[in-house]
Amino acid sequence: STYLRTCRSEMPPQAKLAEIDALSPFSPSLIDSYGRKHDYLRISLTERCNLRCFYCMPSEGVELSPDGNILTNDEVIRLATLFVKSGVTKIRLTGGEPTVRKDIEELIGRLNGLRPLGLKSIAMTSNGLVLHRRLPRLVENGLTHLNLSMDTLDPFKFELITRRRGHDAVLKALDVALSSSLQSIKLNVVVIKGLNDSEIVDFVEMTKDDALSVRFIEFMPFTGNKWDSKKMVPSVELLKRLSIHYPNLYRASDELNDTARSWKIPDYAGSFGFISSMSDHFCSSCNRLRITADGQIKVCLFDAKEVSLRDEMRKGASDEELLHIIGNAVSDKKEKHAGMEDIDVVKNRPMILIGQPHLAMERRFLKPTVSTRLLTPHTPTPTPRTILAASLHTIPTLTHLDCEGRASMVNIADKQPTKRIATASGRIYIPPVAYELVTSSYPILDASEPTSDEEKARKKARKKGDALTVAQLAAIMGAKKTSDLIPLCHPLPLTQVAVTLNPANSKMESGAVRYYISCEATVATEGKTGVEMEALTAVSVGLLAVWDMLKAVAGREMEIGEIKVTRKSGGRSGDFVRDIIE
Repeated sequence: STYLRTCRSEMPPQAKLAEIDALSPFSPSLIDSYGRKHDYLRISLTERCNLRCFYCMPSEGVELSPDGNILTNDEVIRLATLFVKSGVTKIRLTGGEPTVRKDIEELIGRLNGLRPLGLKSIAMTSNGLVLHRRLPRLVENGLTHLNLSMDTLDPFKFELITRRRGHDAVLKALDVALSSSLQSIKLNVVVIKGLNDSEIVDFVEMTKDDALSVRFIEFMPFTGNKWDSKKMVPSVELLKRLSIHYPNLYRASDELNDTARSWKIPDYAGSFGFISSMSDHFCSSCNRLRITADGQIKVCLFDAKEVSLRDEMRKGASDEELLHIIGNAVSDKKEKHAGMEDIDVVKNRPMILIGQPHLAMERRFLKPTVSTRLLTPHTPTPTPRTILAASLHTIPTLTHLDCEGRASMVNIADKQPTKRIATASGRIYIPPVAYELVTSSYPILDASEPTSDEEKARKKARKKGDALTVAQLAAIMGAKKTSDLIPLCHPLPLTQVAVTLNPANSKMESGAVRYYISCEATVATEGKTGVEMEALTAVSVGLLAVWDMLKAVAGREMEIGEIKVTRKSGGRSGDFVRDIIE
């Protein structure tokens, strides 16, 4: 036995693991009634997330479990140890967003200590928002595989999908990952028709120089994400599109029990694949089990049935008793999940919670919000009304883009003409000298030449005439010319354009006075589409005209901002009044 221990100590790590595999039989508790061995465990570390992706979080938000219901580090390690001893060789950490958990580095370090028991890989799925700062330490502590979620390469679409900023941070995380010693880096892309399916070639091109695996995932239904089969792009359709662009692509070998069907392009360093959960399920080779953040075991992502391992641990259950409970859950696993026509009616957790049960206790509420980056600098913080309005469009689409991402004018032929009115407003901030010029009565200048630079500027500005009258006319012309200026706007027969410009001032917290000219434009029509763009264009052109009129005295000090629609009526989307907070 001493000789055997000496030989083992001199073995390379892979040989040690092979010997452990041979000596450790697979536990029957992890084999279901169809003979599938479950050697892959996914552990959710938190229900929290720093993004608000519409396909993951319902528009009304999700209720979070109290902190006391979430598995502690010791409970996570106890369950992980039990599963590894029973035959699990791969553990993946998920969420929510796992990097939201502050002690994730410590957890990975403790999981790394399970390698002598047979654990071969420690993986993590992340949205990458804060990953670039934490990844080096995570890899140092034992992280071997990373799946990065990024559904678009367009920063604007990123904000539509996630309701947050951070596109640059995710790209930075990818760069850090590619420079690390990670064994595997995969990019997860949920494909949604009309939103990001035009980007698939761009994603594949990312595999040209880097050993990156891009996986296109079919849009899947979960409670609250308003799944629509019309928004799902079957993998076979994506493959057909890519085959046209890359006629020499070929089928690559897949890892055992891999969910993705992989493909490669000659001379490309990486690969791409398809996870066809909806159109071509892979249930027959499923080897996955899931532990939710609150300690429930789920044997299938699409099965609402759960058993609480947390409660049993806290009641004092032994490892043998826990393994018996796990075995019963695994033995009840179905042969396959419901078909695509039925799966969306199965009551299940929102994706962010992966099966949150309805607990009869107090919870905190996590609501989706909209990014304020798309608003102008002086726009007030979004109110509950504007948040609700934004969240009603659960699956955002860009109506002026076709399925290939090309610009296209919206077809309004089938719409009925209705009375439509829209009002927009904005401001131009000006210095006191410009404010004085605008509010003065424009006295007749004497024939003598001005001596100072300031007087010369005043004379030049006055020669142009009444700034507000000129700006008012310019705003009206702007409304009438909107379809000439904005390429995809429909020409509309306007029945009214009313514009007002008013000088005003406000006192700031510092005590200083800020001068400005406000512009408001109301536009009306009897037509098939709204006049919000006409109202916005009127305000924009009107304020630009003010700038032109006053630039001689204030060209470097003026600032245009707060341009927004304040009211609208008519049309299918109904009436709208913005809550204005001064």
